[in-house]
Amino acid sequence: MGTPKFSAPILQSLIDHDYDVLAVVTQPDRPVGRKHVLTASPVKKVAVANHLEVLQPAKLSGSPELARAIDLAPDLIVTAAFGQFLPTKLLKAAKVAAVNVHASLLPKYRGGAPVHYAIMNGDEETGVSIMFMEKKMDAGDVLAQRAIPITEQDDVGSMFDKLSDLGRDLLLATLPKLLAGEITPVKQDEKLVTFAPTIKSNEERVDLNLSAHLIDCKVRALRPFPTAHIYLNGVRTKLWQVRVLDQTTDLKPGQLVSKDKHHLAIATGEHGVLAIDELQPAGKPKLSVTDFLNGSTDALTVGEQVAE
Repeated sequence: MGTPKFSAPILQSLIDHDYDVLAVVTQPDRPVGRKHVLTASPVKKVAVANHLEVLQPAKLSGSPELARAIDLAPDLIVTAAFGQFLPTKLLKAAKVAAVNVHASLLPKYRGGAPVHYAIMNGDEETGVSIMFMEKKMDAGDVLAQRAIPITEQDDVGSMFDKLSDLGRDLLLATLPKLLAGEITPVKQDEKLVTFAPTIKSNEERVDLNLSAHLIDCKVRALRPFPTAHIYLNGVRTKLWQVRVLDQTTDLKPGQLVSKDKHHLAIATGEHGVLAIDELQPAGKPKLSVTDFLNGSTDALTVGEQVAE
């Protein structure tokens, strides 16, 4: 049970290692792009390529697809970023266990956006947890964990790829031990629980009162999706690449610190300075700062408030 790119290698690995996958449950096909082309999820594409039965309930609870999944009487249910809650009667249908591949070091970052929050908060590492599933979100006992560093170059896209591979490998190492009864599950410490709810649209805007470091973290945490933005000279502008400069300023956050043909730097909170290297004004393509400044007819004056 899974949907995005993160989940696809995990399904493929189960197939490659001779697990008998009875069915694949994934989200319905969605319209993608400006032309709204109906597109299968990455997990469905793997399933179809391997001639597996595919179930795509818009809502799992009470659906014919739920009844079908229960009728299959699986030994294991494996989920990885499926995107819906699993009804208790489905969890109980697994003869051995229902397990989840979750992209955080639980109990930290329960919820739908653990990778985004790990980067946004400036964490030095994140990881994957294999856990028993239960009705409460990401609260099941942990079977295995493995950590991985977050570098200063990583964004949510690169970390998803790394964590997908990590989750794949950890699941393959864990399932034989689980089936053999060789794992002692570890309860999560409720005192250490933190949450990572799905990013809301109003949270995509950058607060320039944050330090330059945390703004850089937020830009990387929302790249390539859903993308951070500011208002630059009144125009909503996506930030694709920024850089923390090793200098300080007494200018207020959002004021222009320096500019030339290839350089644009604004003040941030804590007297920081942030260079904007790649950006995308509303209605325009992604631009290097050089191309943006070459094509910009708006005056950007050092010392003035240009961003908010």
